[in-house]
Amino acid sequence: MVELAAGDYRLSAAPERGGAILRLDWRGRPLMRPACGPSILDAACFPLVPFSNRIANGRFVIGGREVRLRPNFPGSDHPHPLHGFGWLAAWRVLRQDARSVAMEHVHPAGEWPWAYRAEQLLALDEAGLTMHLAATNTGDQAMPLGLGFHPYFPRDPDTRYRGLHRGEWRNDADCLPHSLDLRDEPRDWWGGAPVGARPVDTAYAGRAGPLEIAWPSRNLSLRLECSDELTNTVVYTPAGEDFFCVEPVSNATDAFNRGEGRMLEPGATIEVSVRLTAATID
Repeated sequence: MVELAAGDYRLSAAPERGGAILRLDWRGRPLMRPACGPSILDAACFPLVPFSNRIANGRFVIGGREVRLRPNFPGSDHPHPLHGFGWLAAWRVLRQDARSVAMEHVHPAGEWPWAYRAEQLLALDEAGLTMHLAATNTGDQAMPLGLGFHPYFPRDPDTRYRGLHRGEWRNDADCLPHSLDLRDEPRDWWGGAPVGARPVDTAYAGRAGPLEIAWPSRNLSLRLECSDELTNTVVYTPAGEDFFCVEPVSNATDAFNRGEGRMLEPGATIEVSVRLTAATID
């Protein structure tokens, strides 16, 4: 386990467990849901590479090449592979000090027919946490790529989430998108209501500005400032649970089957980042 500290922030990470964060605290209070079990799905946050969320039936065609991926949801035969490969891999620590850790995930060509290298940096300072993720195409052909982060946050009946987006994807029963409700201007799709008021598992498109979480009963707020490449946000608010997810990502669900997503040329690198800052509620 890696332990980091700076100012009022404390972070624990487990590189060998999908490059995951196990907990993030500010002034002794959890900002992310602390790890609650041995599965990667029990972690506080994990990186997403080389794609976010589901690929329908593990199949897509790009550049005339058909790609087929096996199901990968831990402990399930769920037919739609999701979140890429980094979250299920052991990451290797490259460098570490009291405030930061850099780790890498190297993936050879195989079932995913493109080789790549990913590097994640978790860096604390007195004002917050920066999560940085970069992926480099180490093969000889252009590859599709999506990046992002999958944090879990604690939730109570009063927890609020606010993120301005132009569109909300409408899903089928398998959480695969079938249509986009696109508005002329970015809007708060919760309208100020508690996050649990909308049980969703979907992607929001056309992000404008930061993402914000408030826990009024804890007198605590969190601001997520996302790099420009993270234009989408996946929000998961399961009914009856004490957590929810707000995932800044570069591609919406099943993007490769819609001809969306970035193509990364051989030797090229794409980088994304999220800055998290906590504060008391005035």
